[in-house]
Amino acid sequence: MKISKPITLPCSVTLKNRLVKSAMSENMADNHRPGSRLLNLYKIWGEGEIGLIITGNIMVDKNELGEPDNVVLEDDTHIADFQAWTKAAKAHGSQIWAQINHPGRQAPAAISKTTFAPSPVQLKMGAMGFRIPQALSENEIKDIIQRFANTAALCKLSGFDGVQIHGAHGYLVSQFLSPIANQRPDQWGGSIENRMRFVLEIVKAIRNKVGAQFPIGIKINSADFQTGGFSEEDSVIVVKALEQSGIDMVEISGGTYEAASMTGKDVKESTRAREAYFLPFAEKIRNSVNLPLLLTGGFRSSQAMNSALDSGAVDLIGIARPLAMEPHLCRRLLSEPNARCDLKPVKTGIPMIDNLGILEIGYYSLQLKRIADGENPDEHLSPLLAVPLLGLNYTSGILNSFLKKLNLNF
Repeated sequence: MKISKPITLPCSVTLKNRLVKSAMSENMADNHRPGSRLLNLYKIWGEGEIGLIITGNIMVDKNELGEPDNVVLEDDTHIADFQAWTKAAKAHGSQIWAQINHPGRQAPAAISKTTFAPSPVQLKMGAMGFRIPQALSENEIKDIIQRFANTAALCKLSGFDGVQIHGAHGYLVSQFLSPIANQRPDQWGGSIENRMRFVLEIVKAIRNKVGAQFPIGIKINSADFQTGGFSEEDSVIVVKALEQSGIDMVEISGGTYEAASMTGKDVKESTRAREAYFLPFAEKIRNSVNLPLLLTGGFRSSQAMNSALDSGAVDLIGIARPLAMEPHLCRRLLSEPNARCDLKPVKTGIPMIDNLGILEIGYYSLQLKRIADGENPDEHLSPLLAVPLLGLNYTSGILNSFLKKLNLNF
């Protein structure tokens, strides 16, 4: 089976197989550093024969968080904790990359004093806990670029085998790429060449810090799936530029908090049958670039994974939510030609909550906590238990809107 074959990246690093644990939100940091729960969770994943493990968000600034219990790496104060984390994950031969990120306007008001973005454009769901952001100044943009580079260098010192820039799902890099979120009149906005300047400068700054042999990847949207937003045509241009910049791997995803396509929301049944949500875009972009492509979203069976690899459209298979329900799934995928792992829909019965992809973040975070605490995932766990994880302000906004829909005045 092709999923079991090794692959060598442009920087000459070889992964032992084609299976990648894609990033998921853990919400388990211990005062923003990895504690015993994260070590245990990643140790268990490492036992499952995964070729590459990509962490959940590691933020580049402790004052700019996407979730209350994000890991943050901005200095070497707790470097020993990070080294223990990478050691646990790599004990059985897996590699581990750090996903590094800045939330931009997706920093909930409940946990951030200020919110910054390319332009003062609020999320459509702003009334549910997100501020109108302040537009970043030129100096602030340059500072964030260096923060990404600094965090990448600290990741290398911590024993991570590479880093992945989070450039998808509506976070800051994605905001710069989006003509909706980025309405700047200067060199950082306007044309796609200007809008992609931010991410290209981040790649350049990281490479200067970590050297030529340390892998740098990026997660990028195939599209934002919003009218007037970041399009597939934009994405092709950006990925071609990233290849020229010396990136080692591109992970293809799609959607934002406002249009949660990465969770399978509104995916056509014909696409769902192929399992890979964004495979058509991967097939399209393969004609333009030669760098390794990682495809995440929808894979449930070894047959579909091998089929995608055999097509030549992609080189690596990303798995996320199935590994929250079966942490050693990769071992089974590698040994059983007909292995599969189906997931139940995450539904509360409250449409305003169910239509938000962020609900799944909370639900699968609960499953990850069970694994970290030595328990088995629970497929019967009520999604309602995940609602408090969305944040007090955010949850209150949802419930208030829901009550108004029902004309309940309290």
